[in-house]
Amino acid sequence: MQGSRWGLLGSEDLGSGLKTVFRLESGFDASTGKAGQGGLLFGRQAYVGLDSRYGKVTLGRQYDAVVDYVGALEAGDQWGGSISAHPGDVDNFNNTARTNNSVKYTSPNLAGFTFGGVYSLGGVAGDYTRNQVWSLGGQYSSGPLVLSAAYLNVRNPNVSFFGNSTSGTPNPAISNVASPVFSGYGSAHTYQVIGAGGLYTIGPTTFGGTYSNVKFYNLGSSYASAFSGQTATFNNFEIHFKYQITPALATGLAYDYLHGSSINGQSPAKYQQGSGVIDYFLSKRTDVYLLAVFQHASGYTANSTGTGVVPAVAAINILTASSNSNQFAARIGIRHKF
Repeated sequence: MQGSRWGLLGSEDLGSGLKTVFRLESGFDASTGKAGQGGLLFGRQAYVGLDSRYGKVTLGRQYDAVVDYVGALEAGDQWGGSISAHPGDVDNFNNTARTNNSVKYTSPNLAGFTFGGVYSLGGVAGDYTRNQVWSLGGQYSSGPLVLSAAYLNVRNPNVSFFGNSTSGTPNPAISNVASPVFSGYGSAHTYQVIGAGGLYTIGPTTFGGTYSNVKFYNLGSSYASAFSGQTATFNNFEIHFKYQITPALATGLAYDYLHGSSINGQSPAKYQQGSGVIDYFLSKRTDVYLLAVFQHASGYTANSTGTGVVPAVAAINILTASSNSNQFAARIGIRHKF
C-alpha cells in the first residue's frame, strides 16, 4: 500500500484569488523507523509556490509530469503500493526518482482537462542542458472516464535523476540505479519515458490500464560501458481492476508485462508480474490489508556495471532482488491516515 510518510502542508491567502502554498514531505519505514529516499530530511517533496485561478507555479523538489498524470493510474498507485509497481519502477510511474531544483506549472481544471509541466535546471556552469530534466503531461476526466498521457526527458540521468535520492553527492562513475532491471543502463546520455493510461468505472468496479515506452539513449556517455553508443528500450503494459465488494471491503488484481530490448544478440529480458489485494476499512482513516505479488523474469539484461550480459532476475520493486527468475512477496499491514 502507500509508503509511510509525514509532512507539513500550508497556504496563505494573499487576496484577489492569489495564495502562497508550500509542502514539506518526509518518507520513512514504519517497521524500522529508517528515513526513506536515501535519508533525505524531506525526500518525498519540498516546494513553495503561488496558486491562483490561472494555475499553480511551484519551485523545489517535486514529481515529474509522468508521475502526476499517468503514474497515478497504475495499480501501484491506485491500490497496490510500491511493491505492485512495474518491475524496478523502470518508467518511474511509482515516483522512485524525484526532480530537484525544478519549476512546475499545474493548470486549473478546464472543462475536465488539466495539464502541466516541469523543468529542472541542470546547474552546470557553461552547459545549461547537462543534467536538465523536463516533462509535460495532461489528463482528461469526465464522469467514469479518466485518460492521461505524459512525456519525460532526463539528461545525464545517473546523476540528475537516479542519483538525487541518495544521501550526499551521487557517484558519477558508477550506476546509481538500485534495481537490476536497468542498473546496467545508468551510463545513458538521456533517459526518456512516454506514458499513457486510463481508468473507467462501472458501478463498484474500476478497470485500468497503462503503457510506457522507456529508452536509455547513448549508453556509455556518463561512464564506461560495454554497450557504448547503443540504446536500451523497454515497453511496459499493465491492466488492473478494483472491485468494491461492500463500502468497507475492496479487492484488486493486476497483471504487468515488461519487455526489454536485445543486448549483444541475446534474448531480451522479459518480466511478468501479477499482484492482488484485499483491503478492509475499519474507519474512514484506518484499514487493514493483505497484498501479494509474484514476478517471473526471463532472458538477458546488462549487469549492474554495464560491462556484460547476465540472465535477468526477478526484482519486485523496493525489495532486494531475487537470485533467480522468480520472486514472491506478501504483506499484511495496517494503514492510518492523519
